[in-house]
Amino acid sequence: MKKSNIRVATDVGGTFTDLVCFETDAETGKHSVVTAKSDTTPPDFETGVLNVLAKGNVDPSEVSFLAHGTTVIINSLTERKGVKVGLITTKGFRDSLEIARGNRPDFFNLHYQKPIPFVPRYLRRELPGRMSYRGEESEPLDMALLPNILSDFKSRLFIPIKGDFKRKARSNSISL
Repeated sequence: MKKSNIRVATDVGGTFTDLVCFETDAETGKHSVVTAKSDTTPPDFETGVLNVLAKGNVDPSEVSFLAHGTTVIINSLTERKGVKVGLITTKGFRDSLEIARGNRPDFFNLHYQKPIPFVPRYLRRELPGRMSYRGEESEPLDMALLPNILSDFKSRLFIPIKGDFKRKARSNSISL
C-alpha cells in the first residue's frame, strides 16, 4: 500500500518552469504543499520539468497524478515572437479573434485602435462544420479541404508540413 498520494502540477513558461506538489500521507491524512522554480530550458523543455521536479525533491516514480501546462506558445503569440502561423477554424469563426467583441480596454474611447491580429486574415481558413448552441453537431466537420489548406499554408509559411493527410483526417487531429 502506498504511504502517500502525490499530485504534481508543472508549468513551462518562457523564463521559468514552476512546480506545485500536493502530498497526502495515507496513514495520517496530513497534507503538505511544496513549490519550486527552475529555469526553462528551450528547446529541451522536458529538462526544465525534470530539473524542477529535482528541486522540489519529487521522485517522478512516486507521482500518482501529473498535470502539465505551458504558456510558451501563447507567450510567443502575444509577444509577437517566433514564426508565422496559420489558423484553421470551423465555418463562421475565421474572423472571431480579430473581431474580439467585448475585449476593448477603453470601451468609450472613440479613438481606440485594435491591435494587429496575431494571425493575419490571409493565413486564416475555414472548414465546413458547425456545433449548435447546445453543443450538438449541426453540420459534420468536413476534412476534405484540409490537404489544400495545408498545401497553401506550406507555400506561404515556408515550413515543412509532415504527415499523411488521410490518416490525420480520419483521426481528426492535425499536427504541423
